[in-house]
Amino acid sequence: MTRTVFCKKYRQELEGLEQPPFPGPAGEDIYEHVSRKAWDEWTQHQTRLINEKHLNMMDMQARKYLTEQRSRFLNGEEHDTAEGYVPENKDK
Repeated sequence: MTRTVFCKKYRQELEGLEQPPFPGPAGEDIYEHVSRKAWDEWTQHQTRLINEKHLNMMDMQARKYLTEQRSRFLNGEEHDTAEGYVPENKDK
């Protein structure tokens, strides 16, 4: 049976993650309140931010920035986008 959560980004019951994405309170919060759909979208968005902004993940400031952006994204708040990214038109 698929586990569901009330997703804080989409504000509806959706399929949840199989396990927390990382250890600690933040990972547990994501596991309990973020859908698989929202998490998958975040991981794609995170990759775009890292690539477009040339973030070095060894740099604590870059990691702090991504943590802040993750929180904003998953809470449905205004967040940064990758300037050069143009979404694929799926209507073609």
